[in-house]
Amino acid sequence: MGLDVGSRTVGVSMSDLLGWTAQGVEIIRINEDRSEFGIDRVKELVAEYEVTGFVIGLPKNMNNSLGPRAEAAQKYGDLLVETFGLPIDFQDERLTTVEAERMLVEQADTSRKKRKKVIDKLAASLILQNYLDGKGKLTKE
Repeated sequence: MGLDVGSRTVGVSMSDLLGWTAQGVEIIRINEDRSEFGIDRVKELVAEYEVTGFVIGLPKNMNNSLGPRAEAAQKYGDLLVETFGLPIDFQDERLTTVEAERMLVEQADTSRKKRKKVIDKLAASLILQNYLDGKGKLTKE
C-alpha cells in the first residue's frame, strides 16, 4: 500500500499482485489537528487488499533535510507499525505532487477543481511506483 500523507488527506495506492504497477485507490480524509488519521479506513483497505506492507512518501526538503511534513509522515508510519505490525518503508517524494499535477494538466487537461479531488491519489501511485521501480516488491515474510 502506497500512502501520500498530508495534514488533511491521505492518498492511497495499491500494487498489483506481482508488485509491478501501482494504481490509485482513494483519498482518505483526515484531520491532523484533531488526531484523526483515518486508521479505521486503512484497516478496511488492509483487509480488502491483503496488504503486506506500506510505502509512505517522505517529503524531504530540496537540500535532503527533513522538515515538519517529513516528521509528520514518519509519525504516521509509527502509528501504522503500532497498529498493524507490518513493514514500512519511506520513499523520497520530492516533487511527486508537482509531477502529478503536471500529468493531470498536460495529459488529461483536468480542471483545477477535478485535480484537487484526485491529486493525492495520483501522488500516492507515483510514490509506490517509484518504490517498486527502485527497490522491488514488498513480499510476505
